[in-house]
Amino acid sequence: MSRATRLCLIEPKHPDLPIVKQCMLLNVARSTFYYQPSPESTDNILIMRLIDEQYLRTPFYGTRKFVQWLLRQGHVVNRKRVQRLMRLMGIEAIYQKPNTSKKHPENKIYPYLLSGLNIDRVNQVWCTDITYIRMPKGFLYLVVVMDWVSRKALSWRLCNTMDVDFCVEALEEALARYGRPEIFNSDQGSQFTSNAFTGVLQREGIAISMDGKGRFMDNIFIERLWRSLKYEEVFIKSYTTAAEARSGIGSYIELYNSERMHQSLEYRTPNEVFEASASLWICGQSATLSPCSPQPLLMWRVQCLGTWRNARLCPHIHRLNHNKKV
Repeated sequence: MSRATRLCLIEPKHPDLPIVKQCMLLNVARSTFYYQPSPESTDNILIMRLIDEQYLRTPFYGTRKFVQWLLRQGHVVNRKRVQRLMRLMGIEAIYQKPNTSKKHPENKIYPYLLSGLNIDRVNQVWCTDITYIRMPKGFLYLVVVMDWVSRKALSWRLCNTMDVDFCVEALEEALARYGRPEIFNSDQGSQFTSNAFTGVLQREGIAISMDGKGRFMDNIFIERLWRSLKYEEVFIKSYTTAAEARSGIGSYIELYNSERMHQSLEYRTPNEVFEASASLWICGQSATLSPCSPQPLLMWRVQCLGTWRNARLCPHIHRLNHNKKV
């Protein structure tokens, strides 16, 4: 049992066992139970905000380059401080690292199932991720569940802690509103490898897929959503309260789904693609086309997934047969 789990078992108002006795029985130091983490200073929050903005432009910057970049902006920092803040934000430079397959000691890591897979219908693959939302006196965390083909944001939650509960809530809402996918893809974050999260997927009979450690390209579509959200909403509005952030992000996701056109979707919205595709596919089977008729099926794929040019731009999704004539 982890220390965090043991800490949750302590009941401050237990009628019979004082806190001292409970800490002794659970092998937890009293100082650990009473400890309250200090909030980040205003200066650190400003530096985190600058790192967050610059990271979207240059995700290949490591701590050394960020130190030099911050010095040029007039902020006196050292590498140790930048390392801690980047760990706190959950970001790291994109580069090829050794020993990238090291597993979490407590949670099970599942293999990546999307390599070479022809993903051509809605509710075939869903994906999820968490991003950092800056605030004047701290930061919030946003989780989104997305349909891979249509890019539709199916559900989202905003929270001020990195616990698993808000991720499970977003997953449960997406399942209740849109049914269940065949495959669910995520990174190897502790929230998505936890028993609480994977248990919901196993309960619904959904195949679990996880990105390789440090491979943001394995979940590229939701990473692209983060870039759009931050440049088109978060950085412009600069929220002052959690309520304002929740309202603004909710409005943007509604706009993203129903109004914002996507070039890769032939300038259609995610809602249009999702609804058109969902009417043709039910539980992975064509609702209107015969499975023995490859010609109409190919025509549908061209209509739903875009032109041949877009197919070449997204080889992981649009693997269409060029030998067949439409």
